[in-house]
Amino acid sequence: MRYLITIAYDGTLFSGYQKQPRERTVQGELEKALKEINGGKKVTAHASGRTDAKVHAIAQKVHFDLDTKITVDKLEKALNSLLPEDIYVKKAEEVNDDFHARFSAIGKEYIYILNMGEYNPLERNYVYQHNKKLDVVEMERAMKYLEGTHNFKSFTKADEEKEDYVRTISQTNLIRDTKDVNKITLVFVGTGFLRYMVRNIVGTLIEVGEGKRRSEEVIDILRKEDRKVAGKTANAEGLYLKNVFY
Repeated sequence: MRYLITIAYDGTLFSGYQKQPRERTVQGELEKALKEINGGKKVTAHASGRTDAKVHAIAQKVHFDLDTKITVDKLEKALNSLLPEDIYVKKAEEVNDDFHARFSAIGKEYIYILNMGEYNPLERNYVYQHNKKLDVVEMERAMKYLEGTHNFKSFTKADEEKEDYVRTISQTNLIRDTKDVNKITLVFVGTGFLRYMVRNIVGTLIEVGEGKRRSEEVIDILRKEDRKVAGKTANAEGLYLKNVFY
């Protein structure tokens, strides 16, 4: 039986989602718990996509096959009793055998939270502490140039060789926190995202906000298809996978 779970996790103490030798990962913890539920037989947990070290998830999607028939309610409870406190199963559901958490997805939403005010040590693992004022109007203008279908090679990892760098960003938004004027959330909704793509975009937007670049430079960065012309990679701790769409 194939199941799909929606999970949230605090990425602070993980070396990312994907299993790695001698590293603590979300996939590793999930598969350890699933093996116990599956009568000691190995289970592979397929996510909608990898998240990097220290990146968080509000609603990551993961599918897997179990030999043991179990109700979704019992599966949720069993997993949450076995998983560490920094992973939580929000929902479990049965899916068709041809469903795939990654390949069946039609879109994703990422958010990046940034603090322009005084350094806050309590939020250091969850909000990027930029701690300097930014021109958010100019950043918002730059974000709009990213909307649509483009080649995003300039915004992915420099040595990431792919056949296709074309992605569609359907929506961007810059949300000002009504309770804290120094906090902003950058929203990106698209068909899919390349490795480090959101963090590289955010790094570039920060440079726009600092006045080091003009908003319209984003057009030229996209056209050049060269990682060297975009900004620095923004820190991981402000990034969240918020949703996956099917």
